[in-house]
Amino acid sequence: MNTELKNIYFLGIGGIGMSAIARYFMHEGYAVAGYDRTATPLTRALEAEGALVHYDDNPELIPETMRSAEDTLVVLTPAIPADHREWAWLRERGFRIEKRSQMLGYLSEGKLVMAVAGTHGKTTTSTLAAWLNSDAAQEGSAFLGGISRNFSSNLVLGAGRRLVVEADEYDRSFLRLHPDVAVITAVDADHLDIYGTVEAVVEAFEQFAAQIKVGGALILKQGVALRFDATQRDLYRYSCDEGGDFHAENITLEEGGSYRYDIVLPDGRIEGCTLGIPGKVHIENSVAAVAMLWAAARMENRRFDGEAVRRALASFSGVKRRMEVYVNSPKQVYIDDYAHHPEELRATITSLRGIFPNRHITAIFQPHLYTRTRDLAPEFAEALSLADDVILVPIYPAREEPIEGVCSELIGGMLTVEWSLAEREELVERLAARNTDVVVTFGAGNIDVVCNDVAALLQKRA
Repeated sequence: MNTELKNIYFLGIGGIGMSAIARYFMHEGYAVAGYDRTATPLTRALEAEGALVHYDDNPELIPETMRSAEDTLVVLTPAIPADHREWAWLRERGFRIEKRSQMLGYLSEGKLVMAVAGTHGKTTTSTLAAWLNSDAAQEGSAFLGGISRNFSSNLVLGAGRRLVVEADEYDRSFLRLHPDVAVITAVDADHLDIYGTVEAVVEAFEQFAAQIKVGGALILKQGVALRFDATQRDLYRYSCDEGGDFHAENITLEEGGSYRYDIVLPDGRIEGCTLGIPGKVHIENSVAAVAMLWAAARMENRRFDGEAVRRALASFSGVKRRMEVYVNSPKQVYIDDYAHHPEELRATITSLRGIFPNRHITAIFQPHLYTRTRDLAPEFAEALSLADDVILVPIYPAREEPIEGVCSELIGGMLTVEWSLAEREELVERLAARNTDVVVTFGAGNIDVVCNDVAALLQKRA
């Protein structure tokens, strides 16, 4: 970094990835400020930690101390629209403007980079890897795509060279990274507004895999088809219970929805593993995270401590909004989940079926993006139909303008179970007027603002 820099200004400071970088620079002693569209718990936390944040696109609101290109760096999220006034003002005055992905590339220089990529499963897997590094290996830093419940943050600062990063495929951001060890969890149709075709998505993941450093390792989900040259890098496969170099065996469901299982490694096994969070889907995530630590230890010529890893898995408490349990009783269950892709919905509902057999599941879903809804409506309907009934909330647009004919009812018309439509603000009233058993809210937008109110209602019933 330029030694003359004193200030870092963020356009889109409230994003989960952006806020982690903002926290890093505050920790390093830089003055931090930024813009975002709306106030959120993340932006309020940043303000409490010392960042100056405003919510109007107005160049006059850029702090006086950050109006010089000589000592201020600008970090930009791809979600900022091209006609953004502050972005134009900063460009016209010659500020150095870097994308979030570029900053991650700079900050990872000199580190042993452990990157988790994939169209779903990234956040829990990367957070697990960060926790295993910290608790089992007693080292490691991380830039995460969610708020870890163990660290109470999306930024981890620790000793040693290991750095876990969530490698985001949106806008091809992950191509700025050159990891030592990489996991690819899934390669499904997503972000087609950026890529255009599924083939282009696959090509981007193949390019990401090709950027793994010579001597490094790719840990690829069993069944994912990618071209990869393994002559100068190692290739391993992982799964939950479908074989591969790393997988789980002897899986048994424990009371409360957690599982006990063994993790099979290329050179042994870790017996009697448990996770501090429920859901069979997380067994697979834990296998991938353990594989990352095993590969990192192998690269560093260090002993892999399976017993320490087993203890760390048991104390993992999950990620905010990833199958986050608010209420869990024989009469009433309420879980909130960030799922916004059909395969994520399918994985979570299937996990809930395993944990709560023969119980009635009500799925509440807020679609994220008009383009994703347009492109994947049949797949959303198929996944949501695994529930017993569905409540759809209007689409959260994020960075997009409406598309004619694209709305939540597009999914509803394809559902094979009972469904209804409700405004987000009406959800508590709707739930109060009906019998409920297992309730799960889904979405990557702002549906989480009702979680506490829904939980309060359902806790009374529990």
